[in-house]
Amino acid sequence: MTYFPDYLKTYPNMHSSFPFHISKNTLEHGFRAHRHDFLELSYVIEGTGSESINDVNHEMRTGTFTFVLPYQVHEIFTDPGQKLVLYNCMFSMDLLMESGNDPGLSGLLGEMTAMPAYIQLQGHDQQTMLALLEEMYQEYNGTERYRQTLLKGKLKEILIRFDRHRWKQSEQGAPFAAATTAESLPFHGAKTSHAVWPIIHYIHRNYQEELALSDLASQFSMSASRISEVIKQTTGQTFVHFLHDLRLRHACSLLVSTDMSVTEIAHEVGYGSYKTFSRIFRESKGIVPKDYRKAEHHRRVT
Repeated sequence: MTYFPDYLKTYPNMHSSFPFHISKNTLEHGFRAHRHDFLELSYVIEGTGSESINDVNHEMRTGTFTFVLPYQVHEIFTDPGQKLVLYNCMFSMDLLMESGNDPGLSGLLGEMTAMPAYIQLQGHDQQTMLALLEEMYQEYNGTERYRQTLLKGKLKEILIRFDRHRWKQSEQGAPFAAATTAESLPFHGAKTSHAVWPIIHYIHRNYQEELALSDLASQFSMSASRISEVIKQTTGQTFVHFLHDLRLRHACSLLVSTDMSVTEIAHEVGYGSYKTFSRIFRESKGIVPKDYRKAEHHRRVT
């Protein structure tokens, strides 16, 4: 049986209208192996260490910028006697996708399976990236008008600069860890199609509706079996488990943050009946929704 490290399922503001969070962190002992279904970028301010992304390692030092895809297993190690100080930014795929025919920066997701996940900046480039992240961090913690619009613009500029440097360093033959080996792809040996990211994004946007593999096959002009295969390769879950996981995560958030009835929540997250919702919730959490709500309220009070 394949073992998957911790699955981190939330971050501040994840369920808000602007799913974005940036923080400045000091790691004295690294950070355990984990994965998540949101995007994450990091930038090292000081200290030394290393990072493993799907068992491909790279050095971390001042000026290292890393962009991690959803579902990639990654772990950070701090060198002995060092502290890694870095910015971490977590955000939804929605912020890279545009409406209509504009693909936005969604191409970054497909390219990441064939290009390095990190760059090493120096000199002026290093200072420019640091200034952009500091400005974004200050803006995030402020209350100025058009704050979200400016944050989204800064995020895109940062990712565009990352992508340009990545291509430049690749063309110059920089000694990156091999990015096209099986180990560097989401889950070892998986040859994930670039087309999987629009599919996963579509599921994220529509999991509250009735959704079947046949619907995705029609929407994306791919066979249901192929879609099922690439979802399993990328997320480590079957389509059904992936869909249930998204719905139950939303349900847990509603149970602890609203006064909605359990039946209302069942319908809100995409289940046709309370009975089905309660059964699937109990199978996943080991507790029925009402008891989960009581337990979480008690935990928060105490």
